[in-house]
Amino acid sequence: MENVEVKQPAQKKKNRIIFVGRRKTAVARVMLKEGNGKITVNKKPFEEYFPILRLQKHAIEALELTNLRDKFDVYVNVKGGGIDGQAGAIRLGIARAIEAKYPDLRPTLKQHGLLTRDPRMVERKKYGKHKARKSTQFSKR
Repeated sequence: MENVEVKQPAQKKKNRIIFVGRRKTAVARVMLKEGNGKITVNKKPFEEYFPILRLQKHAIEALELTNLRDKFDVYVNVKGGGIDGQAGAIRLGIARAIEAKYPDLRPTLKQHGLLTRDPRMVERKKYGKHKARKSTQFSKR
């Protein structure tokens, strides 16, 4: 048998880490690269993409918690869902990437619930109802 060279996964190339985060119907591909703390979401500055301060804090919670905000540049490609779901997806993707780079930080991330994928999804609409659970008004006569 000949010697077959095994290629390294995409997440090992050029000293960068790529992970996926999901929330509701939003999917975020997060790339962490050694840098000085610049965050780009869909080729836009972070503050421009998330103008609401609450969503900014939610998305980078893992970086703030582990004091790695100024150590990495974060590039995110996110699609689907709304702005809140996208912030949650980015949060999970960043947390997974940090855990891969620094396995010793796993207990801290786990304790704050950053490694758990939020399973809540929109319930489907049922026939005979207005929405998933909303019914027509009850009439006795």
